Order: sequence, then C-alpha cells, then structure tokens
Amino acid sequence: MSLAEKVGQLFVSRAYGHSATDPEPADAEANLTHFGVRTAAELVARYHLGGVIYFAWAHNTRTPPQIAGLSNGLQRAALAGPARIPLLISTDQEHGIIARIGKPATLLPGAMALGAGGSTAAARRAARIAGTELAALGIRQDYAPVADVNVNPANPVIGVRSFGSDPRAVAELAAAQVRGYQGAGIAATAKHFPGHGDTATDSHVGLPVMHHTRAQWEELDEPPFRAAVRAGVDVIMTAHIVVPALDPSGDPATLSRPILTGILRERLGFRGVVVTDALDMAGVRQKYGDDRVPVLALKAGCDQLLNPPDLPLAYRSVLAAVESGELTERRIDESVLRILELKARRGLFTDPYTSPERVTATVGTAEHLAAADEIAAGTTTLLANPRALLPLDPGTRPRLLVTGADPASPSGTTGPPTAVLARELTALGFTATAVPADRARAAAPGHDALLVCTLNVPEGESPQRTLVTELIATGVPVVGVAIRNPYDVARLPECAASVATYSWTDVELRAAARVLAGAVRPAGRLPVPVPGRYALGHGLGYGDRGPDPA
Repeated sequence: MSLAEKVGQLFVSRAYGHSATDPEPADAEANLTHFGVRTAAELVARYHLGGVIYFAWAHNTRTPPQIAGLSNGLQRAALAGPARIPLLISTDQEHGIIARIGKPATLLPGAMALGAGGSTAAARRAARIAGTELAALGIRQDYAPVADVNVNPANPVIGVRSFGSDPRAVAELAAAQVRGYQGAGIAATAKHFPGHGDTATDSHVGLPVMHHTRAQWEELDEPPFRAAVRAGVDVIMTAHIVVPALDPSGDPATLSRPILTGILRERLGFRGVVVTDALDMAGVRQKYGDDRVPVLALKAGCDQLLNPPDLPLAYRSVLAAVESGELTERRIDESVLRILELKARRGLFTDPYTSPERVTATVGTAEHLAAADEIAAGTTTLLANPRALLPLDPGTRPRLLVTGADPASPSGTTGPPTAVLARELTALGFTATAVPADRARAAAPGHDALLVCTLNVPEGESPQRTLVTELIATGVPVVGVAIRNPYDVARLPECAASVATYSWTDVELRAAARVLAGAVRPAGRLPVPVPGRYALGHGLGYGDRGPDPA
C-alpha cells in the first residue's frame, strides 16, 4: 500500500446520497461542497477511505433494499482501487432514542430500558437481532453499546442511552451486548471512553469536564470498559471530555496519550481498534484547529478518525505530518494493521457484499419483531400507583385521553408518541383519543383517565408541570408516562399513577400500553435512582402501592 492509501484507511467519513453512483441533485451538490466529488463512490476512490458512516440526514438510510444497494455500491468502489481493500461500513444504531435505520427494520428497546429489564440474556438477544439485521444491510460495525455509567441526572447527552448508574450492572449488560453484536458477525463499539456518564455539557456543543477522582473513575467508570475488553470488543470509541484526574493537560480524552495509550492500551490491555467520536463535534475542536485534531488523535493512540468536518484538510494534514516526521509511517502502519485485522475478522475480505434475498429473509422478520416485544415486556417500570388505579380494566370500556409531549419520533416509528399510545390502548379494548396538550384541559371532562406523556421535565416551573397540575385539578385521574428520562416523576405533582418507558419508540410504548391495561405485569426496575423520590431498583407490581423511597 502507498502512504496515501494507508492514510485513507484511517478515515471514516459521511457521504451524501442514497446511491453510491447516482445521487439526487442536492446530495451531489453536498458531496461537491464538502469533498469536491459528486458521488459517494468517487469519495471512496479519491481518499482511499477505510470506512463510511451512514446517517439518515445524509439520506443514506431510506429503505432496507436501498441501504443494501448503497453498501454494495460503496464496496465495489473500494474494491476497484489499487489496494482492493473493502470498506468497514458503520452507523449509530443504539436503539431506543438513537436509531439511524427505522422501520421496517426491527426497532428494539434502548439501553436504559434493557437496564430496567435487568436481563443480560435479553440484552444479548437484542444485540444479536440488531447485528444480524445490520449485517444483512452491508453494515459491519455498530457504534454500540454505550458503556457510560449515567450517575448524573442532569447529563444532557447520555441519559437513557446508558444502561444505568450501577457500574456492575452496566458492565454485565455492555459485555452481553458486545457478545450479541459480534456473535452476529459485526463489530461492536463500546463508547465513550473513559466515560461520559457524569458530565453536565453535551460534547456535541461544548467541552465537558468530568471531575471524578482517579479512585472514583476506577470505581464508577472503568468497570464497563474493562468488561467490554474482556468480552473481546472489536472497537472502543473515545469521548471528547476532559478528565483532569487522568490527564491534567486539559486535552480531551480523544487527544490524550495518557488516557488512550497509558490507560486503555496499557492498563486495560485493549488490543483492538480505537475510533474517535465524531471529529465535527465541538468538544474536540475548541482547543485545536481542524488540521491539528486528526494528527493529535493519532499521536494519542487513535486508529480510526471518524467524520472530520473537513475531510480534505484532515487527510492532507495527516499526510503532511508523516512527511514532516511528526508522525512516522510505522505509527500509521500500526493503526492500518489493526483496521485490516478487524476487517478480516469480520469477513470483509471473503464476503464484502450482501444481497436482496438476504435483506428480505432477515430484516424486520416476524420472528425478530416478536422478540422485540418479548424483550420490551420486561422493561416498563411502574413507579407509583397510590390509588391502585392500575391496571386499567378494558372490560368497563373506560374512555382514555392521551396527551402531552410529542417529540419527533426516532427514525421510522409510526407517529407521535401520544397517537401511538392511544392506538395501542385502543387495540387492547379501550376507547383512547390523543389530543394536543393545549386542548387537553378542555377535553378532559367525560374521560375516565388522562394519560400524560412527559419528556425531560426540568426543575421548577415548566409548561409540562403546568399541564399536569391543570389536569389533576379537573378531578379526572392522571397517569404520568415518562417517555424518556424517569427523573420526570420527581419534578411533577403526584399523579394517580406513574410509569417509565425510557423511550417513545413503538415497541416501548406498546409494552407500556400492555402494562397499563394489565395484559403484562410490570417487571421493570429503575436502573438509576430518582433523587429525592425513588432508590435504584425501585419498581412496583400491581399489588404494591407504597413507594420505595430514595
């Protein structure tokens, strides 16, 4: 391989369009603007790319047959190059609130929901299903599982993407998912090292600082990554966070040799591929320019450089660093060898393509969808039921009103969460109607119960708190349904009942509807404490009325 080809193997870039060779005009224009080429295939060829990452916003993930066709087209472009090295195609398919590929692919419960279920077998099964479907689409690397331990309720970027706040439980679930993904033939990626769970800043928009002492880090943050390494994880992703106890320089972990080489490689013994978190994020760009970040990441110990904001600049910068002697070609060879070994381990040199038949036989099958429902059935958590309102009895044909937060749905779900929840309750024999929050109070009379979906309720007064207060004042029993963070229950007036779903995908809302209706007994237990209200592990059955106070 030439030096130019070796450097190209280090980069994983976005590419715009649904086709490798025939993009729509807007996508061709985006490729020209960012990369100086029209098509994704030309991008792969020009920069000898080692990998491509799929995004819905880059128009890569429309339908399963289209995704498979894009993957095959990109592989043909890579294998047409002089080195004939296949691509490692990747995406962020964590499930729950982060899913780049939606229906008709199987959407599964996310990490905190799996944490509430508490079953390593279910976590492994979910990852095996997800990995099998990704492989059928030509995607051989998933940026999952999240190994961060979410001990900060105010964390703006991790939250329900984490399995929970107990390091041992997170370690067991993360290792189970590593085995599930890699058992399906794709590379798992444990992220975000050295741990993003106790930060108050989103590294997409700023540079977080984690203030754990070394002892706290070893107790709280290290165990899931150590477990992932022991499980044989292929890849570990870095975090754009400053951890003074591990490196006092003020550099983010992505650029820290003491963290990536001293701790990850030497202390934990990791021998796989280290990939940066996306290099277009603000957390890694605040201290150094976009020309320096890729070079410093390689010097710190990274192997793959993910989605630089200016790929031509980043590519030239690494080449120039080798030519100047700042980076040796031997250092480049070390990373290229790890990347090639990973591609070989995942079968890309022998079987880089997929097929329409494989897509049809694998993606969104009835078996996978039924398994998703089985897994989700154990995740919904009944937080409070002081008046024994739940389960609701469809035999009395109660009239239910569903209202509250209606965020944009994760890719491919079938509608706003209030509409989905109303539809699922109707299918269970209720008369359920979804109404916008601003019409809920006027519509409340005549209903037997009001279900309010809440999303990330802040401390203090807020429109969501006002809505719940006004609905309680109508005298109709109110059920709070926390559709993301379970912390909502502590920031609202006491309702007649409260449940947590940990996401608003169809599969999790369907599970919640079954719990509300008594078709499934509530089995989830809080994988995080709710400060001032409930302890870690709290969760009620139908016969329980009292809280398990924190």
